[in-house]
Amino acid sequence: MTLLLLLIIFLLPGSHCTVSTVGDVSVLEGGSITVPCHYNPQYISHVKYWCQGRMREFCTSLARTDDPDSAPNGKGVVTIADDPTQHVFTVSMRDLTEEDSGWYWCGVELGGMWVSDSTASLHISVIQGMSVVSSMLSADEGSSVTVQCLYSKNLRSSEKRWCRSGNWNSCMVTDSEGTFSSRKVFIHDDRNSLFTVTIQQLEMRDLGWYWCGAGQQQVAVHVSVTAQTTTPSPIQNLKTTVRNPSVMSSNDPHSRPVWESPLVVCGVALLVITAFLALWKLRQRCKKKQKHRGTNEMNDNLTMCPWREGDYKNASVIFLNAPAQAQML
Repeated sequence: MTLLLLLIIFLLPGSHCTVSTVGDVSVLEGGSITVPCHYNPQYISHVKYWCQGRMREFCTSLARTDDPDSAPNGKGVVTIADDPTQHVFTVSMRDLTEEDSGWYWCGVELGGMWVSDSTASLHISVIQGMSVVSSMLSADEGSSVTVQCLYSKNLRSSEKRWCRSGNWNSCMVTDSEGTFSSRKVFIHDDRNSLFTVTIQQLEMRDLGWYWCGAGQQQVAVHVSVTAQTTTPSPIQNLKTTVRNPSVMSSNDPHSRPVWESPLVVCGVALLVITAFLALWKLRQRCKKKQKHRGTNEMNDNLTMCPWREGDYKNASVIFLNAPAQAQML
């Protein structure tokens, strides 16, 4: 008989675990929380609810999907929304106080005297103090990073601080308007439950541990800075590229047209050839005058006429006196 009763209870629809939710959670006083409640597909059309109490049978209903005041756009402090496509309904609670701490239940209403609702429970603790959205942050060198510091209701009127861990002299404190501003750090307090700290133009020396604080409360945050890789800029690439002479700026003192170097070479070669021809012609004239007038007479008219047979290669500069110049011309 006992076995038969257990079998009947097991086969009842509500006896199966068809609803699940998250584990126990903590939230700061004055803050808000959203809880997801998952259910099986066969309960899409059923009413869902959220209730508070240690025992499911005696819990107080706070929101229902069939109550307009519990809709997300309703007037209630607690709202509920069902998403049949994902088989989940979510419950949101705002402006929490310490009195809101306790046991809560996600429930799917099955109805009937012999069928119990399908439910799942969790414990919510509303505490005073501080927390951060993320305690480990990372950003690239030269960029900025924003820290979100949460605080409870009792700390709303307290000044907010941002300090480098281990150095009290580094603390930056908000003014009467709830703000602080410097070249690198900007702090803004919404005077409700959150203040943000933005660090701009990050440098490698900014890496390390910090903490945000309010009143006597504080919470640690670590900021990592990733070194910026050195990559050539387009301007630097342009400087290292072989420049097209045809598009060089005429204002560049180091620029040279493409035709200038060959022209210089040709000019130098022409001068050398011209000088060689002039010296060769002068030598020929010396030889002719020596034949016609004799060597002695030529020596009298020339201060120096160094050419001899086979003596091209070590030519010296020739100085002619006035009579000799007239005779050669």
